[in-house]
Amino acid sequence: MKTNKALIEITKTPLELAVEQTSDVVDCFCKGLKAVKKEHRSKIHAVDTRKLTGSLDIDTSTAVNYPNDNRWDYAIEHNGVTYFLEFHPAATSNVSEIIGKKIWLKWWLKNKAPLINALKPTTQSAFHWIATGSVKILPNSKHHKQLALAGLLPKESIYFPLSQHEFAASTSAPPKRKPS
Repeated sequence: MKTNKALIEITKTPLELAVEQTSDVVDCFCKGLKAVKKEHRSKIHAVDTRKLTGSLDIDTSTAVNYPNDNRWDYAIEHNGVTYFLEFHPAATSNVSEIIGKKIWLKWWLKNKAPLINALKPTTQSAFHWIATGSVKILPNSKHHKQLALAGLLPKESIYFPLSQHEFAASTSAPPKRKPS
């Protein structure tokens, strides 16, 4: 039986198609959260997990080409939109490193992965720092202000779909619903 190539292309996700056309990461797309390390998956939540359609381990996939760079961890596709997640300890001593990782990621997306870059959300933050332990950055510290300006306030988990509050990125669970 012949397979219709056009039909196969239709079933691919936007991230999958973009990864296939990005030489640094070609063949590195994974369905669902399979590219995400097991210990990190427990910090990714979704109302409908079927909408978590794909993932890319950017760090591992780009290590050969950029061995000495501070590389970002993952691209995660939710409902056709791609978000970028970094799992890392969240203490004041990590702030410069995380900001550096975001700078590298933005450079890489612009110069080496423009098709992946085009899949970022337009109304919410695309970049998220997920703490691998507890967040150890005081809310009124200069480090907290630096991170707020960079749009990288660490949080303990991420919840999809992202709420409107994600643009400002909180350090805690999603906002509580107001009583009716």
